[in-house]
Amino acid sequence: MNKIVIVGANHAGTAAANTIMGNYKDAKVTIFDANSNISFLGCGMALWIGEQIAGAEGLFYSNKEKLEAQGAVVHMEAPVESIDFDKKIVYATLKDGSNVEESYDKIILATGSMPIIPDIPGRDLENVQKVKLYQHADEVIQKLKTEDIKDVVVVGAGYIGVELAEAFERHGKNVTLIDIADTCLPAYYDEEFTELMKQNLKDHGIKLAFGEKVLELKGDTKVKEVVTDKGTYKADMVVLSIGFRPNNELGKDKLELFRNGAYVVNKNQETSIKDVYAIGDCATVYDNSIQDTNYIALATNAVRSGIVAAHNAGGTALESAGVQGSNGICIYDLKMVSTGLTLAKAKSLGIDALATDYDDLQKPEFIESENPSVKIRIVYDKNTRVILGAQMASTYDMSMGIHMFSLAIQEKVTIDKLALTDIFFLPHFNKPYNYITMAAISAK
Repeated sequence: MNKIVIVGANHAGTAAANTIMGNYKDAKVTIFDANSNISFLGCGMALWIGEQIAGAEGLFYSNKEKLEAQGAVVHMEAPVESIDFDKKIVYATLKDGSNVEESYDKIILATGSMPIIPDIPGRDLENVQKVKLYQHADEVIQKLKTEDIKDVVVVGAGYIGVELAEAFERHGKNVTLIDIADTCLPAYYDEEFTELMKQNLKDHGIKLAFGEKVLELKGDTKVKEVVTDKGTYKADMVVLSIGFRPNNELGKDKLELFRNGAYVVNKNQETSIKDVYAIGDCATVYDNSIQDTNYIALATNAVRSGIVAAHNAGGTALESAGVQGSNGICIYDLKMVSTGLTLAKAKSLGIDALATDYDDLQKPEFIESENPSVKIRIVYDKNTRVILGAQMASTYDMSMGIHMFSLAIQEKVTIDKLALTDIFFLPHFNKPYNYITMAAISAK
């Protein structure tokens, strides 16, 4: 019997458990999770808060009962207190308060990430909210229903912050979005694209306070104001969406750590200690766009890392293909997707990179139905010509196109090879000389 313990049962941990139990009948799987629920899709949290979906039920795809039906032993609301990696023993506290010691042959750490909460005065005031777990979103929704909240300030203009700004505005709130950077979404898009999103947010009444540092949150018992180095903003609720850090408490003193504290893993998802695997937001990934170890916290990466770790823990050697950080966002119907490196990021890494841009209609001009324009940028290495990244934006759903660029980065396809790639044409779908081909042909 191969005894495998999984610590954490959200996306990565659930994927690992399902893979092990579906493929390795000799494995005994024991799961510990500190939360009361499994598999919450945090990427749908803003849709729930903004009442774009009926409720949270559809944001869960697994639970304790489903995992137990496959043969796992599942302990919910059972935090792991410590792990003896030498003796291979997990020490946990169960829901009833009792302590348990669980031995293992292999262990998979899927402890995820924690919200970054800056050390600023007033952060403990009422209605200063975090957004990560189901419970966080539910608390926000209940307060919107029961309290007189008119002014909402969102701190942090990454994906979650921008999505929440839209959600609160859809509630009819006065929304201010603050970020220390001078734009939104800079980790995923170059300025030509972030400007589109900035204008989109402004057009829908969201006040942007970019290039401002939050100094203090003011109030008596409840928050009333947000003070930055450039202004003061009324706030009945403040949501901190500054980012996340790896939850490395259980292994930080024994396992090799990345510069941000994530567990360093190889392509088998194994840490610096044999038989100890780490997956999801608590672990590093191999980033094909830079051909090196990196940290990219995305649910898709979490699921794939869980599958890879599961097979290796189960006895089948399997390497990750690496990731490109493919991602997307849709705000007030403006859809933006990207993968790999932006031009700005590539240059900051010392890569001699170029970008080729193109704007065109999705379909031929003679099409009489809705026919939005699409903006595309392809980033490539000037010397090797290898594609490093891509960005696309439109009100048209062109999102599937980014998958091709993700594969292109993974397989080191050149911009010149892309220009001659067989891409089909039919007026119902696209133009004969479509924007992907034209961007590639136009490359210097």
